[in-house]
Amino acid sequence: MPVPSIHLAPLHADQAAVFHRWISDPVAVRYSLTAFQRPHTLPQVEQWLAATLQDTNSHSLGIYLTGTDELIGYAGISGISRHNCSGEYFILLGEKRYWGQGIGTEVTRRVVALGFEQLQLHRIMLTVSEPNQGGVTAYLRAGFQLEGRLRQACYRDGAFHDKLLMSVLRAEWHA
Repeated sequence: MPVPSIHLAPLHADQAAVFHRWISDPVAVRYSLTAFQRPHTLPQVEQWLAATLQDTNSHSLGIYLTGTDELIGYAGISGISRHNCSGEYFILLGEKRYWGQGIGTEVTRRVVALGFEQLQLHRIMLTVSEPNQGGVTAYLRAGFQLEGRLRQACYRDGAFHDKLLMSVLRAEWHA
């Protein structure tokens, strides 16, 4: 099955309602930021998005369907260290109807390319919840390697589980 056509572009403050809908869906954010695990009002999401858009140590992009420009998720690199030339990859594909179609892998490849080519990073890392096998598969396909395991570092669905630490180095990455 071909991957739906997507493009990455800037996010906008007026998209907070879309994020609010995603954050309000416990399945959509099951393995996402811990901050997304508690209930949020629309004004709180508006504040979070405004802060995200102003964060100079992050590069956040919307994931849009080509043709309709529907926002279906967001991804980028946070915690960018200019001194260490490194950052942490993140993604939230909020529209669940697009899960399992290869979009996560495609977005990951594009953001990694941006990190190495435009941001001139040397290393991009991520953490992923071990039960999130779709995410683990997407990251491996995009060139990330397993570095280690953070034992019982995440609490979801009434139980602790491990987080996997993965990274890709510029020298390992192939455009």
